[in-house]
Amino acid sequence: MRTTLIAFAALAATVATAQATQQPAPTPAAAEAVKGGAYALDKSHAKIVWGVSHLGFSTYYGEFTDFDAQLTLDAAKPENSKLTVTIDLNSVDTHNEKLDAHLKNPDFFDVAKYPAATFASTRVQRTGPTTAEVTGDLTLHGMTKPVTLFVTLNKAAPGPMTQVYTAGFSAEATIDRTQFGMTTYAPALGKDVKLLISGEFNLKS
Repeated sequence: MRTTLIAFAALAATVATAQATQQPAPTPAAAEAVKGGAYALDKSHAKIVWGVSHLGFSTYYGEFTDFDAQLTLDAAKPENSKLTVTIDLNSVDTHNEKLDAHLKNPDFFDVAKYPAATFASTRVQRTGPTTAEVTGDLTLHGMTKPVTLFVTLNKAAPGPMTQVYTAGFSAEATIDRTQFGMTTYAPALGKDVKLLISGEFNLKS
């Protein structure tokens, strides 16, 4: 009898585990459930990472460490939402001081002449319950071109530590640096630069 009970318990545990693993993962609330209003970027929980092909051998990554953003969110009519971003290009960081200095000179960003890059949204199109395409004007290296961010809403809720209402997003985009006059070493050094962005925005009280 004891052996039978042990076998039955083991079988029940196996079935329960299998059922648990078959349950769909929880999904974030749909965008329309997010509180509308003006949001400020939480700079301590935000990243802008870029990657570019290095002669075809590898993808070289860097980041910008000083930037700010403002978001006005209209959850009911997302097409009315607005996003503005300002990036201090002097904050480019590859963890290689020599390379950082080269990226800041006229071969690339030319930060003495063009110290900042800006993005201002011009169109927001919802593409799914938690996704949207945000198109805007990117001004970089003295030139302005349209760029589209592919955005995902990760979560919106009061922060468990601060109780401040927070909306968290991830985004990706690809820009052709040669369109902004940054042609050094192209195409051996990739002309397409991929941006990986993640940030938390706090609802202003």
